[in-house]
Amino acid sequence: MLGVYDEQLRAAEKAQTSYSEFVAGLLRAQWHDRQESALEWRIRRANLPERWSLESFPWARQPGVNRSRCAPSPNSTSSPSTRNLVLTGPTGVGKTGLACGLLLKALQNGHRCQFIRAQDLFDEMYASLADRSTRQLLNRLARLDVLLIDEFGYLNLKPEQSNTFFKLMEERYTRHSTILTTNLGYDEWQNFLGNNRWWMRC
Repeated sequence: MLGVYDEQLRAAEKAQTSYSEFVAGLLRAQWHDRQESALEWRIRRANLPERWSLESFPWARQPGVNRSRCAPSPNSTSSPSTRNLVLTGPTGVGKTGLACGLLLKALQNGHRCQFIRAQDLFDEMYASLADRSTRQLLNRLARLDVLLIDEFGYLNLKPEQSNTFFKLMEERYTRHSTILTTNLGYDEWQNFLGNNRWWMRC
């Protein structure tokens, strides 16, 4: 409020606004500043690697992507869909950029989100088995409104990691949204994750 006081005062004197209008302008400026600060905090906490947005995504270069299904209303504050989203394709086609744009939109609407690379996720899961913190890790990830797992595939997983991952997906399924980006075709998922067919319900 102090930072915009002089500017607001000059504008009020020029427009000859009332005291109540002047105070209302200061309060609006403070509210917007708090909203922006809260968004920056959520973005940092979400570990979003890049500020990709749906507005700047090169839709024309990806005619196979249905923009109307990916771009929610910018004024929407309702909970994100509980459906899961899998973005597949070779390297360099924009999967991560589009996924980050969706995550940023959810963050802008006030939701709890996190970006994590698949390798880091499975490393955390394996480490949690050693110190018996798996339940705490699952609780934290299961509560997120949107969880984005990037670069899913071509990893050497141990059965314990796969089992922990399936447990996480079961706890999120029908409750919160999970976004996966991968260069694996669905027929390759069984070799990667094992025989559990959770992904067939995505």
